[in-house]
Amino acid sequence: MEYIYAAMLLHKAGQKIDEASVKKVLEAAHVKVDDARAKALVAALEGVNIEEAIEKAAMPIAVAAAPAAGHEKSAPKVDEKKKAEEEKKSEEAAAAGLGALFG
Repeated sequence: MEYIYAAMLLHKAGQKIDEASVKKVLEAAHVKVDDARAKALVAALEGVNIEEAIEKAAMPIAVAAAPAAGHEKSAPKVDEKKKAEEEKKSEEAAAAGLGALFG
């Protein structure tokens, strides 16, 4: 993931995304650089319009949120109950996990 972050940072700064630049960003963040991964990232981004990719990636989130909001209006009590049950299960799972750690 840090490789993608490095590429996004370079893009936002208006810099060319090449192997050397990606390596410099990662090294500045004290990340051990894998040359093959840096090379693969640069090759994968070849010809990709990053701004367009970011816009497309952000759109499904907004679209997916809209139906959920409409659903809550029709049955808020059911959603609240479900949320409380899921929260309780999550807490129980976390407690079980901690118990396993400490025996």
